[in-house]
Parts: sequence; C-alpha cells; structure tokens
Amino acid sequence: MNRRVSIVGLGKLGASMAAAIASKGHQVVGVDVNHRAVEAVNAGHAPVQETGLEELIAANRERLRATLSHEDAILASDLTFVIVPTPSDDRGAFSLQYAAFAFREIGKALAKKNGRHTVVLTSTVLPGATRHGLLPVLESHSGKKAGVDFGLCYSPEFIALGSVIRDFLNPDFLLIGELDTASGEHLACVYRDVMGPGTPVKRMSLENAELAKISVNAFVTTKITFANMLAELCAAIPGGDVDVVSDAIGMDSRIGRKYLTGGLGFGGPCFPRDNVALRFIAEAVGARPELPTVTDRLNRSLASRIVEQLRPHVPRDITVGILGLAYKPSSHVTEESQAIFLAKAFLEHGARVLAYDPLARDAANVELGGRVLIHDDVRDCLRDADVVVIATPDPEFAQLTARDFQRKERRVVVIDFWRTLSGVLENVEGIEYLPYGRGPIAPAHDVLRDLWSATPMHYGS
Repeated sequence: MNRRVSIVGLGKLGASMAAAIASKGHQVVGVDVNHRAVEAVNAGHAPVQETGLEELIAANRERLRATLSHEDAILASDLTFVIVPTPSDDRGAFSLQYAAFAFREIGKALAKKNGRHTVVLTSTVLPGATRHGLLPVLESHSGKKAGVDFGLCYSPEFIALGSVIRDFLNPDFLLIGELDTASGEHLACVYRDVMGPGTPVKRMSLENAELAKISVNAFVTTKITFANMLAELCAAIPGGDVDVVSDAIGMDSRIGRKYLTGGLGFGGPCFPRDNVALRFIAEAVGARPELPTVTDRLNRSLASRIVEQLRPHVPRDITVGILGLAYKPSSHVTEESQAIFLAKAFLEHGARVLAYDPLARDAANVELGGRVLIHDDVRDCLRDADVVVIATPDPEFAQLTARDFQRKERRVVVIDFWRTLSGVLENVEGIEYLPYGRGPIAPAHDVLRDLWSATPMHYGS
C-alpha cells in the first residue's frame, strides 16, 4: 500500500527518514522552518550531511518534496512524524520548546482537515512529556479530541549518526507508544509497509515507550563504561588483554559482545545527555539515580585520567598527534567527543597538539578554538608528532603501516586506544607501541605478585 507521510523537521534523522520512506515507494512531504533545507530537498539535494542521503534524495525526487507550511504537509498526508530538537535544559531534562511549536502548527492544520490523522512524536522526551506536555497543545489548537478525532503515538528511532538510513530501515525492533489502539495500529501498518513485516514491534503506553527509549541508551553507556573499566584493569595487570577478556565474557548470552570493546568513552549528541536525563527523571519521581550519575561521572573524567596515566610517556613540551576527532568514525560530529576532551587535556598538560580527522576538521577547529593544528593529510600529522594517539577506530587508520610512523631521527610513541594496529606496530624498531587495555608482559613491578605475596595465609588446624 502506498502511504502519504509528512515529516516535521529535516535534520539528520528527519531528512534521512523522509528519503528512506520515499525510497520504498511512498509519498513524503518534509516540513522545516529553515528555507534552505526546504530548497535543498526540492532541488534534489541533502539539507544536511549524512551517509548516502544526497544520493537517496536525488533518486526519489518524484515522491519527495518539502515545504515551509505545516498546513500544506498535514493536508497532503495521513501520518506525521515530528522530529525536532529537544535540547537538554539546566536540569538535565529535555526541553519541549521546539516540539510544542510544531504541535501547535500541526494542531492548527488538523482543525482544517477532515478525516483521521495520526501524529507521531519521534524526538527523545522524558516520561509524561507526550501525554501531559504536548497532547494538550494539539487538542487546544485543533479543537479536536485525541484518540477520537486524531491519533497520537510516541515512536523514537534507535539510530547512529553516519548510518541513519541503514539503521532506520533495518532496526532491531520498533517501539510504539500509543495513546490508543487505533493510533498504534495505524503507525504499525506504516512501519510494516516501509520496513517489511519481519521487524519485531513492541507496542505499549506513551510513558513506557518514553522510558524505554532513554533506558536503551543508558544501558548501552553503562556497558561501555564497564568495558572501559576492564581496559583500565587489564592495562594494569601483567599480561592483561581486554580483548581476550571481552571475547570470553561476550560469549555469555546474558552479556553479548556488542559495545564491550574497551577504549575511550562514549560521546555524541545522545548517549551523554540521556544518562543525565535518566538521572533527572529518577530523582523527580523518587527513584534511585546513582547508576546513571556514576556512569556519567566516570565517562566525563576518563580523558583527564588517561592523560595522567600517560604522563611518563608524554612529558611537557612534546608534540602529540591525535588521529580522529569526531565522537566516532565516519562522522563529522564532535559533540561530547572523547578525542576532543583528550586534546584539551594534553594542551592543559603543556603539550603541543596536532590532529587529523577525515571528516570533522571544521567542527573540531571550532571546539578547540584554533589551539590545535588540524592537518588535511594523516601523514603530515604523523611526520611532526613525537607521540601519536589513535583516538577513534576509523578504517582509514587501520591502513597505516609502520613506515608511516617511523622517523630516522627519533623514537615515536604510539598510543592505540582501540588496538587498531596491534599486528602492525608491535616490536617495530623506532616505535614504542602502547595498545591501551593490554598490560606489560614483563613489568618491572608486578602489582599482583606484591598483592598476594604480602597477604598472610591462614590454614586450618
């Protein structure tokens, strides 16, 4: 069945969803208050940078258009996804400012429309926000009753920047918070026509879906933080190897291997703030907030803690080259990036910092205030660095060879947080290779031997 869908908000997720849904043969109208975004879509171009988006929009122009008018979009569609920013406020909660504006405009349009229409909030919000913060806006401006005259759902997406289109079309599951059964069924049918019938769907109340969304991210960050603790432990244990330990415990079906690769901490626009938001809602309802609080604190302190551990290898007045500045590979986003935190920590330590990133140069330059020289070529960064830090597991870095690092006149220290080049740089002349998460084979001081040889043994009679 061909669907008529509108999408309010043409950012990375909204524009990608619009193109993806159109690519499945459905008619899509995008809405944005930014006229440049609207003009870009109507010209067959991506309004934002995202992997594969430009090509997908260009290939589906006949089914995809954009407008500045909410009324135009609502009248031309049967279901609307609302994907607008919900920035964190000073409390750690998510602001409904932009969502309320969108719902007001949608409500005005619904007042002029005959027939049932379903509104789907996709932006991340906290429990109670859809029912108590936004539903009244729709009813007030439409003059209609939710669940009777129009439908309402909360249905967030579980995507990652850089792979939004792939993640949207191939989700692990679909989460539908429904005001009523008819609303949820309408959305489920649309999803079925876009993704196919094989994707699992979990339908529940609005509040349970709102909590489930932030809970997924908070659980993943807790798992990442545990993996990073393992990496720190293994780095201190003679012969320790975080990948060996993680491969073993990841075979347990209760644990799994995903997100269990110890290295640098998490970042980006979602993970850090969702932990803070979970703490906020826990405190607001009288639940215990310690777990997300500790996860957030450990993650934010990781970069400075690592720089302190590396102090013997990174004296002051030395040049540090950082490979990777985005919060993850294949992204230009530097928000809450651990590599940026590392760069700032090294600067405070007194080092001169160089860097390279295949996509994030401009954003990183703004974040770092021009204090770091960011090269256009990875080998230019390597040429001048005394210490090289591989901060992201970018596939480009895995292609580097020992010759790219070696210098005739000096020894180079390479700190590899993801063990990307462990088979390439180990035991190479002129290179001191330090794979983070692996302990020394023959340490000068064996902390485990001292721990247990100093422990008195008590034997029974």
